[in-house]
Amino acid sequence: MLAVGSIAPDFTLRDHAGNVHTLSQYRGRRVVLYFYPKDDTPDCTTQACTFRDTLPHFAGLDAVVLGVSADNERSHQKFANKFKLNFPLLVDDRVDGTPAMISAYGAWVQKSMFGKPYMGVSRTTYLIDAQGRVERVWQKVNPVYNPVEVLHAIRGLPLQEIEAKTPPMFIMEDDEPAPVKKTKRKAKKKSAKKVSKKTGKKKAAKKAGKKKRKRGD
Repeated sequence: MLAVGSIAPDFTLRDHAGNVHTLSQYRGRRVVLYFYPKDDTPDCTTQACTFRDTLPHFAGLDAVVLGVSADNERSHQKFANKFKLNFPLLVDDRVDGTPAMISAYGAWVQKSMFGKPYMGVSRTTYLIDAQGRVERVWQKVNPVYNPVEVLHAIRGLPLQEIEAKTPPMFIMEDDEPAPVKKTKRKAKKKSAKKVSKKTGKKKAAKKAGKKKRKRGD
């Protein structure tokens, strides 16, 4: 993870519309560079749509918003079109399985799903100042409140006020689905089997009663 005050690595990446972006082209403006795990997943959609809705406020403060994930250009296009995103989604092509730019910013990390380790994008947001240095870093961010807390930081609110305005809330990484509790399903199946056995016995008893009546027993 890049330290506050360090020079942010420059990059040359195209976005979902095929336009090329470099960090150096935004010199003189603040840049909000946010990394997210995956296109069109619940938390990533929430975060992107909140940035979309608050973008006029960022523009009014002469700040640009750029989203980055390890998805390809086609995936970015679908995501941007589906939710009418009004800011660029940068495409970080993988080299030997690793997205170079995401890795350079320390957002390519080891994760775990069902106990199995794998590499993925950590939900991280950088605020880069007009001179190209890291001004603020948010790690494992809350996708609901992150765009607002970044906006407050750009406006110069003290850290205590920003934290007060952005209440904490636990949200899982949306590319890591919660494990399914199999015990409940098994219990339901067992109860269903018991019901079917009971109904089967009742039907058998009714048939036996009818046969007895016919024979005159």
